[in-house]
Amino acid sequence: MLDLLASRPSGATLSELASATGAPKSSLVGLLAGLLAEDCLRRNESRRYLLGPRVHALAVNALAGRELTLQARPGLATLAALTGETAVLGALATDDDMAVYLDRVESANPIRYAVSIGERRELYCTAMGKILLAHFEPDRLKRYFKTSPRKRWTSTTIVDAGELTAEIDRIKREGLARTEDERFIGASGVAAAIYGRGGELVGAIAVAGPTARMRANAKTNERALRLVAVEVSRLVGGSP
Repeated sequence: MLDLLASRPSGATLSELASATGAPKSSLVGLLAGLLAEDCLRRNESRRYLLGPRVHALAVNALAGRELTLQARPGLATLAALTGETAVLGALATDDDMAVYLDRVESANPIRYAVSIGERRELYCTAMGKILLAHFEPDRLKRYFKTSPRKRWTSTTIVDAGELTAEIDRIKREGLARTEDERFIGASGVAAAIYGRGGELVGAIAVAGPTARMRANAKTNERALRLVAVEVSRLVGGSP
């Protein structure tokens, strides 16, 4: 049905959709109503169905994520080589307050941090998530603290809103977000933001590995991360 509407700028009627899909009108009515309610479809004055603003927004976001991945790939490889740890690219999910991993270059070390592309992680307890959270507008941040469930994964997971606010203030001052054993015991990370043409946040880049190694090489890792984050921002047309 979406394929049909994408090929018809003038849209389609209920009868035309039923005929094209081979489904009875009664089966389509509820589906169409749900898609209309979610702004995935819209209906014009002629009662014809067309693709809605949410579908177009998802397409734009997907293309932007692909472009970011292509531009950031060399930086990820450089970061992994400089630190010896896994380098990860991520962004804020378009449909939820979660960080989604777009790409990664894994460490060559047999004991390393591993992550799957497309995997999602919470914002409050990951380095990638915290750097994204630090760029929330004040009202959105308040709403996040009020509505988001925060599980204490380990003894060092920060779940208190006051402590998280102080942590976010520090991240804003220093430009880096850090975690140590907060989501998984023995795994730590540090993340920096990637900025677009208008100075807006478009994603984040992180380096992660076993806590002992990350702690021992913190200065080297953070120096490399800052350099790579600036370079990736430059490649996508932005600047920190």
